[in-house]
Amino acid sequence: MQVTSDNYEALYVLARRVGACLIQHELMLVTAESCTGGWLGQAVTSVPGSSSWYERGFITYSNLSKQEILGVQSATLAQYGAVSSQTAQEMVLGALNRSHAQIGVSITGIAGPDGGTIDKPVGMVCFAWTTKTGYVQQEIYHYLGGREAIRYQAVTTALNGILMLIDSISMTG
Repeated sequence: MQVTSDNYEALYVLARRVGACLIQHELMLVTAESCTGGWLGQAVTSVPGSSSWYERGFITYSNLSKQEILGVQSATLAQYGAVSSQTAQEMVLGALNRSHAQIGVSITGIAGPDGGTIDKPVGMVCFAWTTKTGYVQQEIYHYLGGREAIRYQAVTTALNGILMLIDSISMTG
């Protein structure tokens, strides 16, 4: 996959949908990013008026920043690694607890071209979505393509996951 201007337009349209949905449900969003390096925050802030639904974002690329800024436990990083469901969950919970948002998403993965292993190959990205009410959804994806394509797909997945999370919480109450 090659990221084109059409992909950027699709990302903008998706971010706009996320914003409209957050506004409709009177929710604020917080993001915690690692491998995407702020691309998710950039995507949502490209939408005019996003300050009414995007509370803040954290870019925690190093393990130390995940610990210091988001409160990810050193034991979690030692046992499971930075690219794990456990770390993604601690990242999103930390972001939510350090913000005024009601809904959050985290992304941590291996965008490449190096850094992959047999157990955690390049393209593996872990996500967690959560709400202030304590609902947590986690997913692991394995994307194909180069670094930019993997990061683009991760941002798209994060945004779609926000829509699905809002839909599921609005269905349950």
